[in-house]
Amino acid sequence: MPLEIERKFLLPEYPKALIEEGAVLITREQVIDQTYLALDGEQELRVRKIKDLATGELKYTHTFKRGFGLAREEVEYDISAGLYEQMIHIRRAVPLVKKRITASWNGVSIEIDDYRQINMLVLEVEFGSEEEALNFDPPGWFGPDISTDKQYSNKKVWRDLQSKW
Repeated sequence: MPLEIERKFLLPEYPKALIEEGAVLITREQVIDQTYLALDGEQELRVRKIKDLATGELKYTHTFKRGFGLAREEVEYDISAGLYEQMIHIRRAVPLVKKRITASWNGVSIEIDDYRQINMLVLEVEFGSEEEALNFDPPGWFGPDISTDKQYSNKKVWRDLQSKW
């Protein structure tokens, strides 16, 4: 099963100045609605509706993940809008909505997730190996490393959101 290897940082503020000066180059902006279908320990099934803000194109995905922290097993594939809608209807949950900005900084691809429902910014960097991830020296503006802090996991944030609504 393929591995997703990433580090996550609690971004203290949106890097507007770095974007304006060209140090951070935005390559894509999306809005992602994410709903969990099943959670069991370190296993999860989720669906996403992803809207590209430049083109308006919609994409739907179904994902299985296992594990926690720096490296996790992940299988993701596209599904139809109809299948997505059926799963959402059955689940009747509030989706976790985030605006995702994909950008390049210093030759590194970064993703900034803006969780407006809960007022939180998270920056992610994906890597080809655990060694590469561990050797990465993030700049201070990334904020604290939350890669292994379960309180910031998407599934924990989603669960908290369900209890609020």
